[in-house]
Amino acid sequence: MSDNEDFLHNEEAIRQDPDNLIKSNDPNHPANLICTLCEQFYHNNWCTGTAGGISIKHSKYDHIYVAPSGVQKEKMKKEDLFVLNHDGSKILRSPKFYKPSDCTPLFKACFNVKNAGAIIHTHSQHAVICSLIFKDEFRISNIENIKAIPSGKTDPVTGKSIALSYFDTLKIPIIENMAHENELVDSFHEVFKKYPHTTALIVRRHGIFVWGPTIEKAKIFNEAIDYLMELAIKMYQLGIPPDCPIGDEQKY
Repeated sequence: MSDNEDFLHNEEAIRQDPDNLIKSNDPNHPANLICTLCEQFYHNNWCTGTAGGISIKHSKYDHIYVAPSGVQKEKMKKEDLFVLNHDGSKILRSPKFYKPSDCTPLFKACFNVKNAGAIIHTHSQHAVICSLIFKDEFRISNIENIKAIPSGKTDPVTGKSIALSYFDTLKIPIIENMAHENELVDSFHEVFKKYPHTTALIVRRHGIFVWGPTIEKAKIFNEAIDYLMELAIKMYQLGIPPDCPIGDEQKY
């Protein structure tokens, strides 16, 4: 990280000009990366009609970058972003014409309780359909892409996260939707207690939230889960339970 960026994230520099928080030519800087990913997710049909959003915590300075509400994701610019302090209790930068994403309280919960580095929220049709097929949990077993998702266990020697295995069952909790997204906070905290190792939750008839220690990991988790949800829907259409044991699919 350059000395210049250290200066731009200095408290005095932020006080003098909050726009210092978004001044970076680094494509991986949160202010730039959120815009890039939002456009990509729009073209994936995950974030259309201003729906969905992304929040990233700066890996060095802990400032939280949040997409605004009501902005078409494929047209988002870094000048549109909100920036919060490390726990989301204070807005450091606020654009003139927008309000923070309605998901901001949910993002804050993931940062503060799950120690997330980034959260992705999409209105994936696969997530919505799965929320209609499954009751309380999305479940799928014995599929290769499950190996992209962390198990919540840690290797005692290396200290690295251990992924789910091919033979494991991925379980993602499903919560009921509310009229306003900020009303989902209590349900989020209930999920955190009941499913301490989950890296995602589905909101019925709404979409999905996926988080990870970094935006790179969160993106991988989100893509793998969306693939698995699409596959589960096709299995369901064929009458095959997505979590059936290997070989039992022949019964259906």
